[in-house]
Amino acid sequence: MSEHLSTVAAPTTRPVSTVKQRSQRELVLRRFLRHKAAVISLVLFIAIVLLAFVGGAVWRYGYADITPAASVPPSAEHPFGTDNLGHDTFAQVLRGTQRSIEIALLIALLAGLFGTLWGAFSGYYRGLTDSIMMRIADLVLTLPLLAVAAVLTRATSGSWWFVALVIAALQWAYVSRVVRGVVLSLREKEYVEASRALGATDRWIIFRHLIPNALGPIIVNVTILVAAAILVETALSFLGLGVQPPDTSLGLLVSEADTAVSTRPWLFYFPGAFIVLIALTINFIGDGLRDAFDPTQRKVRP
Repeated sequence: MSEHLSTVAAPTTRPVSTVKQRSQRELVLRRFLRHKAAVISLVLFIAIVLLAFVGGAVWRYGYADITPAASVPPSAEHPFGTDNLGHDTFAQVLRGTQRSIEIALLIALLAGLFGTLWGAFSGYYRGLTDSIMMRIADLVLTLPLLAVAAVLTRATSGSWWFVALVIAALQWAYVSRVVRGVVLSLREKEYVEASRALGATDRWIIFRHLIPNALGPIIVNVTILVAAAILVETALSFLGLGVQPPDTSLGLLVSEADTAVSTRPWLFYFPGAFIVLIALTINFIGDGLRDAFDPTQRKVRP
């Protein structure tokens, strides 16, 4: 019998295939990395930010320095040339990029924060509260942005933070509309009902459950708002109603070089190229984030 048992083959153990469950953060990151244009744009935008904030601090010329060379085309000494007073255009473009990015990020932060809170409270309470709050948002949306911003910034003497505050006050309604729509759907979820049944306050539900779960659309819209803010600030500075000398921004540089396009084109095209590059990269980043946070995209390649 022992011989018979010895001839029985031992059962083979097959490897059990396991599927690694990824967190939501990992899924979002992998979807974003699959968006090649968004990844390249993110690298370019980071490079622009580093160039503006770090490069401007170590560059041999300051944006307000006057050099002996006036109206010199691009060269090894002055990569972007100089203006008619001898200012190094490369230093001025770095300073203008720095100021424009600061204004755009401040606008996105203020408008995103206020718009998120406004939309979350409006969508959660619904009813009369929702109607009143959304009518106010609709009123802000109907205001002509450039015209109102031009009137409000005329008396500020070009204070960049006040320019950002005015533009943010006219841009928050876009974010609030998006957040309200998401919250209207989230407030009916089971975990919200359970939290309410356990005695959670409205403020706790809004800040602990609704806003965190609406973070994806919020991030996407705030990112797109950065690009819009860059263009609005550029338009105001081009009209002479934004940042004022001795400080500078990309829009102001383009405005000052408007009459020199045919004689000194480098004064116009270099800051203009930075405006286009910043706006394009941020828009591509926004597209990548929109795809990454899209809940319908469940499948991610390993």
